[in-house]
Amino acid sequence: MKLASQSQLSSWLPSIHPQVWIFAIGRFLSEVGTGCTLFYAPIFFVNQLGLSATSVGVALGSASISGVVGRIAGGFLADSGHWGRRRTLLLATAISAIASLVLAATNNFTSLVIGSLISGLGIGFYWPAAEAVVADASQIDNRRETFAIARLADNLGLAIGIVLAGLLIAIIGSYRWLFVIDAISFLVFFGVVYVGIIETEQQQIEESEKTEHFASWMAVLSVDAKQLVVRHRRFLVYIAVNIFFTIYISQIHSTLPLYFKNFVLVESTATGFTETTISGLFAWHLVFAIICQLPVTSILKRCSHTFALTVSAIFWAIGFGLIWVSGTATSHHLVWVILALGVFAVAIVSYTPSSASLVTELAPENQRGVYFSINALCWAVGSFIGHPLGGWALDQPQIITNSYWLGFILSVAIALAILQYLNRILAD
Repeated sequence: MKLASQSQLSSWLPSIHPQVWIFAIGRFLSEVGTGCTLFYAPIFFVNQLGLSATSVGVALGSASISGVVGRIAGGFLADSGHWGRRRTLLLATAISAIASLVLAATNNFTSLVIGSLISGLGIGFYWPAAEAVVADASQIDNRRETFAIARLADNLGLAIGIVLAGLLIAIIGSYRWLFVIDAISFLVFFGVVYVGIIETEQQQIEESEKTEHFASWMAVLSVDAKQLVVRHRRFLVYIAVNIFFTIYISQIHSTLPLYFKNFVLVESTATGFTETTISGLFAWHLVFAIICQLPVTSILKRCSHTFALTVSAIFWAIGFGLIWVSGTATSHHLVWVILALGVFAVAIVSYTPSSASLVTELAPENQRGVYFSINALCWAVGSFIGHPLGGWALDQPQIITNSYWLGFILSVAIALAILQYLNRILAD
């Protein structure tokens, strides 16, 4: 699909492959369901089921264990000429639908862990294939915009899902139906992929011409024992800093909703924000991300990937500082939270297109599934660390919980140092 420069819109939406638009529609519909549960799951499991924040964090973090298996297998399958991106996506959406139904029936810690493990497996299969589909359909000159379109669809679906969830909770008062809606949305996504997605050209390569899967992983992660030089060090350095970003994002998904509900007090009531307010806050966060996605991508396109990631890291530090203020200030808590979530939105839209684009440029075409599966492992590691860590912090005295956000500001300094090193070796 050619979007020729016939209008101002074409400057924001360069030539995008038709398959990207179809895939974006599927992602949008799926994310509506995900938005119903993503920010409300911790509140439901802690405040409704009576589990501790730490145990919920551990349970949600357990998804990373199965997620590692899913990401490794998903990368292999996505690159396989006998299986490919499309079938991997179908498998991922089917598993994710089952996971949502299990979570809808959860009544205790054990069933929560089981549901989380199944969910992690589905997510693991999904991301390498999903990123590879977008990468295959992009060109060097529009790669960041192509990934931005995919992220735009995600954020728009999440925003609608969050608002819908807030309304449903206010009307029916049941969180369980949110997981049922999520399962239905995955089945709809399954249908979109089945009907609208075809195997990409890179997957038509003869199997004999492809690198063996195990050898592909070893090529990325191997070490030259004689010279003690890590091959593909650029990619590995990127992976190190990417884990920081995924830990940061995990806080938005699991820790912040419960923090707003139980710790950030409203002056007039001395209680936390209501579900309706939390719904509005995260809807604002995602709407602002949608508004900023294409303009920020267009501005940062003129800069290096490491500069874009540096901008993102700085915004993460500012956002965590504002969250700390929201929990310690004596007034205007809502204002501080709104500002923080707006800053986090800019941090995310600065990060996601450049991150995916950088991986695409570093990966050989016939190993994109493997590279994106390794990249997706960062999300598993980030969740494995971030969810339990956030749950532990919320179970501590107020002073420790509030200071928790200051620790993230210090961690940004480490991320910035790694980014400076990455920038130097990319220039070599």
